[in-house]
Amino acid sequence: MPKDALEHLGNCIRNARNECGLTQQELADQTGKGLRHIQNIEKGRINPSFEVLDALIKRLGISAEILFNPDMAKQDEDIKHFLGKFMSCNEEERAFLLCTMDCMVEQIIKYRQAQPQPQDSE
Repeated sequence: MPKDALEHLGNCIRNARNECGLTQQELADQTGKGLRHIQNIEKGRINPSFEVLDALIKRLGISAEILFNPDMAKQDEDIKHFLGKFMSCNEEERAFLLCTMDCMVEQIIKYRQAQPQPQDSE
């Protein structure tokens, strides 16, 4: 996992812990993890295992999607925009929109895969 992704993950964990009013020691105790381990996660020094993330997510009541997606705020806006439009349609129109969207996404994926990939320069 890239360093900036680990820093984002650590910041999310720290913010959620603070919102819960917990110290690092309390979070460590309540999740059965070590204090130093919690500290290293929050500082973005280590890539926590699935087991550790699962315990932290459950105790802090946060979404895994927030941890793994730093652009979530913009995506939330886009999703809300789409849902507003989607909800203004009747059931038949919604089915048409979903079918159209599926087709468009498949075309985008095929287009992206057909594009030449930049070569790493050393």
